Amino acid sequence: MKKVIANILFIILFIILVFAIFEMPTQASVDAPAYNDVVDYYIEEGAKETNASNLIAGILADYRGFDTLGETIVLFTSVVAVGSVLRSTKHDKELKKGVKIDE
Repeated sequence: MKKVIANILFIILFIILVFAIFEMPTQASVDAPAYNDVVDYYIEEGAKETNASNLIAGILADYRGFDTLGETIVLFTSVVAVGSVLRSTKHDKELKKGVKIDE
């Protein structure tokens, strides 16, 4: 019964996501939510407020600092997780050699 409910929820979520994809704009537009007054403010005032020679670096470091920090933490966590899964332990090496391990 749990598998049936999980499958139904998965199908409903899949249908919602497919409809959302088809509702997305196909080309860039000035009316898009991502294009607002903040973009103009960053371009006009960014160099003066951040004192950065590179406007993109200034935006990422000063205006979007917490967002960039969050992305860095996620990336670091994923690298640590992959490293911990793929690393070889002493126990694994002894099993490959056929050495009996005392428990």
